[in-house]
Amino acid sequence: MSLAVLRSRALAGMEAPEVSVEVHLANGLPAFAMVGLPETEVKEARDRVRAAIQNAGYDMPAQRITVNLAPADLPKESGRFDLPIALGILAASGQIPTSPLRDYEFAGELSLSGELRPIRGALAMTYAMHRAARGNGQGRRAFILPLANADEAALVRDARIYPATTLTQVCAHLAVRGDDNGPGTLQRHLGAEPALPPDYPDFSDVKGQGSVKRALEVAAAGCHSVLLVGPPGTGKSMLAARFPGLLPAMTDEEALEAAAVQSLGGQFNAATWKARPFRSPHHTSSGVALVGGGSVPHPGEISMAHQGVLFLDELPEFDRRVLEVLREPMESGRVTISRAAHRADFPARFQLLAAMNGCPCGYNGHPNGKCRCPHDVILRYQGRISGPLLDRMDLLISVNPLTLDELEAAPDGETSPVIAARVQQAWDIQQARQGKSNQLMGTRDIERHCKLDREGKAVLRASMLQFHWSARAYHRVLRVARTVADLDGSKAITAHHVQQAVQFRRALLDF
Repeated sequence: MSLAVLRSRALAGMEAPEVSVEVHLANGLPAFAMVGLPETEVKEARDRVRAAIQNAGYDMPAQRITVNLAPADLPKESGRFDLPIALGILAASGQIPTSPLRDYEFAGELSLSGELRPIRGALAMTYAMHRAARGNGQGRRAFILPLANADEAALVRDARIYPATTLTQVCAHLAVRGDDNGPGTLQRHLGAEPALPPDYPDFSDVKGQGSVKRALEVAAAGCHSVLLVGPPGTGKSMLAARFPGLLPAMTDEEALEAAAVQSLGGQFNAATWKARPFRSPHHTSSGVALVGGGSVPHPGEISMAHQGVLFLDELPEFDRRVLEVLREPMESGRVTISRAAHRADFPARFQLLAAMNGCPCGYNGHPNGKCRCPHDVILRYQGRISGPLLDRMDLLISVNPLTLDELEAAPDGETSPVIAARVQQAWDIQQARQGKSNQLMGTRDIERHCKLDREGKAVLRASMLQFHWSARAYHRVLRVARTVADLDGSKAITAHHVQQAVQFRRALLDF
C-alpha cells in the first residue's frame, strides 16, 4: 500500500484540533515533500525521521514521499509530528501493518537514534481527544506518546495512554496488533500514585499583622483582588507567598484546566497536581510575557496563574502599559491573542495579589520618619497605577511595621489549615447558593443574593455619596460584604458586614 493515514493533534491556544497525517509514496526520483502549513521545526522532521528510521533497523523508501498535514489552513509547529510521520512512511512502504493505526493517535519527537523525546502540551492534546470522543459518542482512541509525558497525559480520566521510549517499541506494538489483533507489546499507563497534599508555607510563620491576615482571609474566601501597601520589611512578600495555602481545594476539573495550561507552557510537574499555581513575574516583564504571544501564541503569566494567584511585587515599577493589559482578563477570565492568520484563546481566571511601597524610598508613613520624598514625587509614584486598574482592586491593605516589643511579644498566629477551613466553609456556601465564587457574581446575582437591610443600605448609600464611587465600586463592595457575611455564617448581609467592606474599599481613597 502506498498511502497511510494516521491521527495526531496540533495546538491552537487551549484547543488541540485533530490533524490527519497522510503519507503517500510514489515512483520517481527520491524526494521528501511536506505540505499543510508546517512551521520550520516541522519541516526539519524529514531529516530526523530519515535518520530515526534507518537507525531503528528499517528501510527508508527510495521513492517520492509526500506528507500532508490536514487541515491545510491550520498552522503546525513543534516536533510532535515526527512519530506519526515516521510510522506513516513505514506503513505506506509495507514495513508495518496499517490496520491498527486507526485505533490510535500519535505524538512524539524523534531523536536521530529513534528515541522518543518529550513534547509540549501532551495533557492538552489528551484532554481534547477525550472530549472529542465523548462529544461524538464514538469509541475512544488510545494515545501513543513519549514515556516522559505519560504521567501528565494519564491525569485525564479514562484516557488510554501507551507510553514508549523508542520508535522500535511502537513498531513492534503495531506489528503484534496487526498480526493477531492481540494486546500489543506496550503497556497501558494508569498514572502515578496520587500526589501528596500541596505543601504551602504556613501563615503562623508571620508574627502579628492580625488585621492583614483577616483581610487576606476575606480575599481568599471570595476570590477578591488585593493590593498590599507598606514599607519594606513588613512582611508583604511573606504574606503573599502563604496566601495560596488559604484558598479552597481544587476540584478535578480546575486542576485539569490549570495543568493543561502549564503543559502548553512546557512547565507541568505532576508533583504539583492540585496545587494552586503561584506566579510572581519580575517587574521588568514585558506585556507579551504577562499576557502571552509569539508567532505561534503561547500562554503568558496570567494564563499560567489560571485557577491560582498572580503576585505582582513592586507594582508601580511595572511598565504602565504592561499593567493595563490586566484590566480585561480580570473581568472576563480569558485572554485572546490575535494574529494575521489565526487567533488563540487562553483561560486567565487568576486572583490578583499585588504589593507596593508608599513612595519611591519606601518609607512613606513609617514611624521612623526616614521618608524625605516630596509630596509631588509621592503622587507621581502612586499615579503610575491607573485609576481603572485601581478601581478593580477589591481590598487595599496597609501592612504596618511592627515595633521590636510587638515582634518579640507576638505569639504564633493561626495556622494556614485553620484559616483555610473557614475559607472552605464560606466557599461551600457560595457554591451551594450561586454555583460560583462571590467575585464572579454578575449584576443579577448581586441583586438576588446581596440584598441589604435598612441599616446596610444607609451605610452603603452614605459611602457612595461621600466618596463618589463608581458603579463598579458599588458592586464590588456588595460582593466583599457578601463574603464577610459568608465567613460569619450569616444568610443576611448586615450593616456590620457592609462597614467592613466599605473600610476595605475606603483605604483606596488614601492612596
